[in-house]
Amino acid sequence: MTSIPVGSRVSLRTRRGFTAVAGVLAAVLVLSGCADAEAPKEAIAPKDLTLTIGALVPESGSLKKFAPAVSAAIALAAQDVNDANAMLTVNVETQDSGDSTGTTAEDAVTELLAARATVIIGGLSNGVSKKVIDKITGAGVVEISPANDSPDFSTYGDSMLYWRTSPSCALEGSALGAEMAERIDGSIAILSEDVLCGPLLPRAVGETFQRGGGEVIVEETIDDKATGLDDQIAEAIAAKPDAVAILGTTQAEKIAKAFIAAGYSGDQLFFSGLSLGERGSGFAAGSLTGSIVTHPGLEISTISEFTDRLLEVNPSLKDFSYAAESYDAVILASLAALASQEVSGEGIASKLQEVSGGSGEGEVVTNFADAAKIILDGGIVDYDGVSGPITLSDNGDPQDAIIGIYQYGSDNVYARIN
Repeated sequence: MTSIPVGSRVSLRTRRGFTAVAGVLAAVLVLSGCADAEAPKEAIAPKDLTLTIGALVPESGSLKKFAPAVSAAIALAAQDVNDANAMLTVNVETQDSGDSTGTTAEDAVTELLAARATVIIGGLSNGVSKKVIDKITGAGVVEISPANDSPDFSTYGDSMLYWRTSPSCALEGSALGAEMAERIDGSIAILSEDVLCGPLLPRAVGETFQRGGGEVIVEETIDDKATGLDDQIAEAIAAKPDAVAILGTTQAEKIAKAFIAAGYSGDQLFFSGLSLGERGSGFAAGSLTGSIVTHPGLEISTISEFTDRLLEVNPSLKDFSYAAESYDAVILASLAALASQEVSGEGIASKLQEVSGGSGEGEVVTNFADAAKIILDGGIVDYDGVSGPITLSDNGDPQDAIIGIYQYGSDNVYARIN
């Protein structure tokens, strides 16, 4: 697996309102740091807390295949918190988010707020979250998405109440660009759909490839309706790049087939987001052999202990997408409640970065029970979850991402190689 750091911590602070005052505070902390570091821990006198978590799960619509694993993960996390006997009880209220069509998501949030949820896990799609983020954060409630990847959320005005356990899709561009730099000696073209991550994804691909010594000779953005796509493809092919990065889903097959028809082999084609899937019938046999695809997320086989536990909750599970990120969202919210000794949205938000290790402090822990004991004894924790180290930044994003690298074989089926 390839771990891609977000980059400069300072560059991630745009929506959190940091100013020059931060420099003054940093100087004060440097002067007082030794005394603070040596201060004895003081155990917390815990209150008996009850945290209501709202689960915004797509039980209908185009994303419903992900609902079973997400629901099982949230239930398992709540069970682990409650079994720890840390004077924190988690109750889960679940509502159907649907997809970004209709008003299902907005109606679901209304119900969750009426149930007095102070943390809402979801939505899965960027579209759903964009429809409900103002309603959630405007009510002083924390939203933690296990799946949103739009960079728009990194700079959103959410009063520090929106967080996510999935990385911005711009990080995928860095991984793809690095992979291209390793495999291609020369120039590339980049064709990207403008609805996919905006300009940050192709920019990250290009900049990373160039840092590896290559050259970007074509960079074209495809509009929503792919107006003029044939001309864009023809111009890109005419420039004779040594390889092409195809960033998108709806037009990926058409673009790939055009490059193949022009004489490009599979090992000159690079894709983001598993945009082609298994295409044995869509392409000539062997035409995709060697093509590289990137997609965020862990290799499921590496977390078999976790997936085995999920199967105890729901034995019919087949797809575990977003389960690890959903589980970690609940655990982080619970640890933040314990650390702040509050179940309000503002109280939980004030400790989310700290308990994830984003403040640069804390003892590394990998389960709620051990973390709860440290917190109650007066310590600070750095929770490394099932989905990875998380390490939330000032703008609510994970600072590291695990990006899977996939490759197509001669059967035009992809398999994970890293």
